[in-house]
Amino acid sequence: MAQFVTRRFVLLLPVLVGILIVTFTLVRLIPGDPCKAMLGERATEAKCSAFRERFGLNDSIPVQFARYIGRVVQGDFGTSIQTGRPVTDVLAERLPMTVELTFFAVIFASAAGVLLGVVSAVRQNSAGDVAAMVIANTGVSMPIFWLGLMLAYIFALALKGTFFQLPPSGRLAAGANLPSLMKIWNITEEDGMRRFLTMFLSNSVLLSALIQGNFPVFVDGLRHMVLPSLAVGTISMSVIARMTRGAMLDVLTQDYVRVARAKGLAERAVILKHALRNALVPIVTVIGLQIGGLLSGAVLTETVFNLPGMGTAIVTAITARDYPVVQAFTVVVAMIFVLVNLVVDLSYAYLNPRIRVS
Repeated sequence: MAQFVTRRFVLLLPVLVGILIVTFTLVRLIPGDPCKAMLGERATEAKCSAFRERFGLNDSIPVQFARYIGRVVQGDFGTSIQTGRPVTDVLAERLPMTVELTFFAVIFASAAGVLLGVVSAVRQNSAGDVAAMVIANTGVSMPIFWLGLMLAYIFALALKGTFFQLPPSGRLAAGANLPSLMKIWNITEEDGMRRFLTMFLSNSVLLSALIQGNFPVFVDGLRHMVLPSLAVGTISMSVIARMTRGAMLDVLTQDYVRVARAKGLAERAVILKHALRNALVPIVTVIGLQIGGLLSGAVLTETVFNLPGMGTAIVTAITARDYPVVQAFTVVVAMIFVLVNLVVDLSYAYLNPRIRVS
């Protein structure tokens, strides 16, 4: 097992290096001049020259890349061209929202998707099978922006005044008071990584509320996450449901399932202990891919529900040719994606011991 884990970690190194190279190269290929994007089309050549000198854009590409790598190794992603703020501050502000949204969307998509897939496979060709697949195909067919608006209309307007009423947008209710951990812990700019972590926790409403013991705000934050999580997780739910159905149908025809039934085991034990566990490898793979896709930024969902996440920040940065911000968000998302895939690989060894042996 130790060798299996070590091999996976070693294989990560060239992947991370490749991510840095590809990210740096692709960002430089974005059409347009950062100076013109920031200062306007009428900016003089003298102003643009000073602008490029200030942000190091006059240097050769190899020099810029070497400087970029040196900063990334130290945890410094540079300064935003658009706002003049440290990019780590922008990350600490925008990343928590996306992480929270991804977390709840994956929980919903995995639970609902696996349930639909198992029901569909166990009751193959029945009305339950057809109904489950209709739900899955409908979920993957609906545009997120339309689904988000419909959810907001139903739960915020049609069910107004009932127990099921939910907030249509925003992160917290108007007037909700949640002090920043930056002020509580007296964090300054000289605190380095501690400042980044504290800012991350401060901008994560749920974690900050738990740390401060403010449970009314925590509950309010959870209620605000329900509709966005349902909207962004519906497509992932549909993909997981169809993968679960296919994997379960394949497993249910295996000899060990027939033996388990012949031994007189309860049908629930046969399905959950023998069939579902052996079908989990492809299901876990799909769930890992869905996590990476959600982390890349649900732009439409964030726009519909007015959430300050990474998706809208990346779109704004690309429009402004803000190289440091685009690079930082892309590298962070790619690294998280790689780490998720690593966790998925390691889970294979637990779910299927034969992978460990091989």
